[in-house]
Amino acid sequence: MSRDEDNFNFVQVGSTTMSTAEALKAGLRGKALRITHYYRDLLWESVEGHYVPNAGFLEDVVFEDPVFLSSAQVPDSCEGSGDSSNHENDGGDSKEVGESADVKDPTSDSHPTSKTQLDSDTDTVEQVTKAVGGFKVTDNIAADESTTVVEEQHTLSAEDVDAYLDKCLLEALHTTVNDKDLPMPGSTLWSNHVLPCRPSGITLDIKKSSHKKLSKWLQAKSSAGLISVKEDKYKKETVLFSVNRSHLDYLSFKPERRQEQKVDQGGDQAVKETRSPKLLEVSEIYKPSVHVNPIFASVGADTGKLYSASEASDVVFKYIEKGHLVKTMNKSIVVLDPTLCDALFKGAIKKGSAYPTEIHKKDLGSTFVSRMQAHHVVTRGSESVVRKGSVRTIQIMTERRQGNKKVTKLSGMETFLMDADALASELQKKFACSTSVSELPGKKGHEVLIQGGVIDDVARHLVEQYGVPKRYIEILDKTKK
Repeated sequence: MSRDEDNFNFVQVGSTTMSTAEALKAGLRGKALRITHYYRDLLWESVEGHYVPNAGFLEDVVFEDPVFLSSAQVPDSCEGSGDSSNHENDGGDSKEVGESADVKDPTSDSHPTSKTQLDSDTDTVEQVTKAVGGFKVTDNIAADESTTVVEEQHTLSAEDVDAYLDKCLLEALHTTVNDKDLPMPGSTLWSNHVLPCRPSGITLDIKKSSHKKLSKWLQAKSSAGLISVKEDKYKKETVLFSVNRSHLDYLSFKPERRQEQKVDQGGDQAVKETRSPKLLEVSEIYKPSVHVNPIFASVGADTGKLYSASEASDVVFKYIEKGHLVKTMNKSIVVLDPTLCDALFKGAIKKGSAYPTEIHKKDLGSTFVSRMQAHHVVTRGSESVVRKGSVRTIQIMTERRQGNKKVTKLSGMETFLMDADALASELQKKFACSTSVSELPGKKGHEVLIQGGVIDDVARHLVEQYGVPKRYIEILDKTKK
């Protein structure tokens, strides 16, 4: 424990990392104290009924107690229990800091006797703290995580937070943010990619940076050319659209190699076997068709590229801005010129019906995307495939056979890069029943036949072990009346 030399009450609590002899030998340099609790820290503020010891304790500094200065004589209750000569130190310099080391206060001549008696009971850490004077003493050994967080929250400046933000962003762009995941909402980038890259013990708060808001920070990085972001007008959120991987900051940054927990080879293999099937990503993408090709060509977009729904919507909205097609009296209405009208409705309007002359903005994006060619991308681990059309579902059906026995049929697993034979073997062991695999007519994949009515169990297994979204599983139970 330590205190201001002119104030009786303790200011902070901690422990030393070296003895007095070691501190003096080092010329009173280095990191000598590990502070665990101090006046006005988060621990102090979290306690109900916390109080200020005396008027000398201000918000950012501690002075001597004004009551003590104004008193001509110190009350008897403040006096020590014995003469200061009884507390002289025998070879105190050789004692380890943290032991009960009684050191005579070197400043006792300038203070009343009662204060000298109180100061004489101070630990050796007080002597070292006074000698160090204005040096900032910090911890260089592992401390409790909560203590580290408290210290960082009080010491990080806005410039420090900005530096950590930039470092974490570059780390995320190198390690976890893939181009195939874009566009990505700013909130997802922050929570799933930036925050996990922060150093241990560091608490990043965007409000404590110079940007104050996530959107402003991302806009600043976009202005610097590192990334490209756009504002989603409907969701009112900044979206990351692309990463400039040829940017100087990106090229000069070297990502850190994070230490992974080592496990034995058998355990590591078991983890791979249980986790690898879950690494599934399914995304719907679209290719420009003959209907919308003029819109893409007008804004200089590639007609041979595959687009996500949000990217395709951005193309048509860019066309609207270029042609100034927003209605003057109502900003939510888009006036259709001949090119945009054909792109949206040519061939879809019955003969004899009039073509619309305007469309609401909320309907424009979905209508435009529906006129494109649907594709989808399925990625499992390192394997990825792009297919035409929308995502086909997995069909699970249970029916009765002779002898009132139930069988469960499973098909469509190839859509999600699952091998029929391997899946049949796995289900055989899991449900302790016989399974078989047969080829469907017309080379439309394979069908796994499972003995028994396990329709719900199979669906649950595909969701939990293979990561198949529930919306892509179709269930039909023919045994129910």
